[in-house]
Amino acid sequence: MTAFSLYPSTSILHSSSSSSFSLILGRTHLSLSSLSSSNGGGGRVFVKERDGTCRFVVFFSTHSNPKLLKSNRRSRYGQALSPYDSDEDEEVVEEEEDDGDVSEDDWFSDDEFAEAADFDGKRKRSKSQKGSDRDSRKQVEKSQSRVSSSLGDEKEGLGGKNGKHTLGKSSVGSYYDTPNRLGAVSLSDARKGKLNAKKIMKEKYPRLSEEIDIDEKWLPLLDYLSTFGLKESHFIQMYERHMPSLQINICSAQERLEYLFSVGVKQRDVRRILLRQPQLLQYTVENNLKSHIAFLTSLGIPNSRIGQIIAAAPSLFSYSVENSLKPTVRYLVEEVGIKEKDLGKVVQLSPQILVQRIDISWNTRYLFLTKEIGAPRDNIVKMVTKHPQLLHYSIDDGLLPRINFLRSIGMRNADILKVLTSLTQVLSLSLEDNLKPKYLYLINELNNEVHSLTKYPTYLSLSLDQRIRPRHRFLVSLKKAPKGPFPLSSFVPTDECFCQQWAGTSVDKYLAFRQRLLLKEFAKKYERKF
Repeated sequence: MTAFSLYPSTSILHSSSSSSFSLILGRTHLSLSSLSSSNGGGGRVFVKERDGTCRFVVFFSTHSNPKLLKSNRRSRYGQALSPYDSDEDEEVVEEEEDDGDVSEDDWFSDDEFAEAADFDGKRKRSKSQKGSDRDSRKQVEKSQSRVSSSLGDEKEGLGGKNGKHTLGKSSVGSYYDTPNRLGAVSLSDARKGKLNAKKIMKEKYPRLSEEIDIDEKWLPLLDYLSTFGLKESHFIQMYERHMPSLQINICSAQERLEYLFSVGVKQRDVRRILLRQPQLLQYTVENNLKSHIAFLTSLGIPNSRIGQIIAAAPSLFSYSVENSLKPTVRYLVEEVGIKEKDLGKVVQLSPQILVQRIDISWNTRYLFLTKEIGAPRDNIVKMVTKHPQLLHYSIDDGLLPRINFLRSIGMRNADILKVLTSLTQVLSLSLEDNLKPKYLYLINELNNEVHSLTKYPTYLSLSLDQRIRPRHRFLVSLKKAPKGPFPLSSFVPTDECFCQQWAGTSVDKYLAFRQRLLLKEFAKKYERKF
């Protein structure tokens, strides 16, 4: 029940949350009482004089009071909302419900989704937004003032012939219509803002707008990521790999990338990192990034190499430190046999070893090498320690073809084992572009034999164009090449030691010779190609 009373005084309409009102009009003391409520929130009000005579009935709705409806409400896009119900209000609620489906993983923060309003580093509303709130409240207060004034001007409408009091329609109409017009203007501004934002998105990212139903809220994040070289095609790849990564609040994205920069990640690597692991934008600094960095440093990895490891294996942030990464390290030590002091070196050589099924990788390759070339366990452990990428190589397409090549040039299993234990990266070299050309040069130009490779397996890892051929040709031009098999040991030392020990000349003279030779070889390849 809502009670009303009329007292003689100035014409002012008072409203409060207690649903009690006092309407001051005229000289006659009248009392009003609400007997029932309609479906729309109005009441049937009987106005009585002191003698108890009922004069008229007024239909009144408390829903028309803007102050009762929190006039400073704002949409999730930052625009002021009308205090009156509208279809757009329902749309906003539906959107908020859809966006509320956020992962429960504690790696993600609670304020992940982007907002159109500006935020500072502490995620407080900017002064411009606060000013907008004050302007909205002042606008509604002015409308209420006009309503009260209008009711005061119409007070004579309550007095009439035969003592009957009537409430003028113009007063009631003004009370209802004025706030509604203000609400329509507010909603119109919101629609214009959305249309302008969509227009900007289509102009800046036309291909992205065609292929993806993008939201204007994403614009600040897209602009920020564009500064790292990401283009529309990259955003499409990120969307296809992990769509929520483009819904992140720009402040959250900046915080996380800035932290990665502080631990050594290069800005030029951001594009490659995000294309491989767009989820990285969702990982919080406190609950995820810091704990993973601390884990890497605990392995003995120097701070100068942390950024390179992140760039090589950004997916490691998606693995739990306690449930995944630490068990992998324990397996490497306890099952594979890698020494704890070598863990940092192993991870630096192959960061991917932390994020693969190490048990399957190790067991399959261990059994293959044991069966194929009779490799003892200790030799295989040495191979993995020197070249942990071995655990990533395919057996059928990687390991077996290279072992068969070494057999084809006359090596026995014992020779192959010696070469692989000393220089495991031989298994990563191309057969057609690397191993075969070096073997042919060894036999045809250096007049050497295959068994020399077991003594100097490093020969297979050196560049044919940059070291082997230039040094051989330089000594031949100086007539200082020894007769018989050319010594492979001359390819091992640095340029300074080579010139001093073998050529007996200056480094500049050798480098000039090498440059001319490279140009000749390039010209020959160019002629053959065209």
